[in-house]
Amino acid sequence: MEKPDYQKLIDTLREHYGLNFISVAFVQSAQLDYVLKWQYVSGNISNRYKRVVLRSGKGIAGLVFKSGKALYIDDVSVDIAKEDLFNYPIVISEELTNLAAFPIHENQSELVKGVILFGTRENNQIERENYNKIYQSFLNEYRQDGSSEVIL
Repeated sequence: MEKPDYQKLIDTLREHYGLNFISVAFVQSAQLDYVLKWQYVSGNISNRYKRVVLRSGKGIAGLVFKSGKALYIDDVSVDIAKEDLFNYPIVISEELTNLAAFPIHENQSELVKGVILFGTRENNQIERENYNKIYQSFLNEYRQDGSSEVIL
């Protein structure tokens, strides 16, 4: 089975939906206690994402990975206390103001193998239902690129 072209896919989704930022993080190795790194990005304003390494339950990717559920932050300035922002390095480095992150499941299982993050800057708010539509578009394309069924 051919591996999906994640870079092309997220570039297309970002342009089509008018997002400022999309990133995909994958688990590096179970031996490393489920370390996640942002591997594919589109619309980044810095390269700091390359240095972000998260453990299960930490940061945006870590929380989604651990719970297996979507995470929505409608307004970063309201939903995350200023003193807690350091726990979300991707939010700081990419100056995100609104975001949603979703799990990417392993082939036909509940196992989460990665996380996709959609975000905006400058209070360009996107409603949760619109993020859900974008996620569904990602899943539809992801499946067409040769990957097995993805469970929501």
